Amino acid sequence: MKTAIYPGSFDPVTYGHIDIIKRGANLFDKLIVAVLLNPSKKPLFSVEERVELLKAVTYDIPNVEIDYFDGLLVDYAKKVNANAIIKGLRMVSDFEYEFQMALINKKLNPTVETIFLMTNAKYGYLSSSVVKEIAQFGGCLSEFVPDIVAQKLIEKFSR
Repeated sequence: MKTAIYPGSFDPVTYGHIDIIKRGANLFDKLIVAVLLNPSKKPLFSVEERVELLKAVTYDIPNVEIDYFDGLLVDYAKKVNANAIIKGLRMVSDFEYEFQMALINKKLNPTVETIFLMTNAKYGYLSSSVVKEIAQFGGCLSEFVPDIVAQKLIEKFSR
């Protein structure tokens, strides 16, 4: 069975992420969407909330599993028997960082391949940070995130 991991913070999950999830799920027998617990970031949503939102927006994709991890991605890949890592690229600026990470991951675990998927052009500008800013100031979120995510963002910023 060919298994891939799509790692990220997903704070929150956007239509851009969902596009990569669907496309990645078409390439592999199993796709694990893994929420990274990054100690250097201050997420808006808890890891549990991010996992629940991801489960809600991927319920109809049978070969997608949602999980979370901390530590090195290659260690997590070994733990779940994944042979590939999927990374979405929006802009050229994403490539430089992701290329560096792919080379480091390959050095740490030569059996795991990194596969880059170019974003759909209509999501090239989209990021979780931009979505949070729009939500914070009461902007319309319907073009950027599913309704359940928009509702959770509105709840977070109405407190």
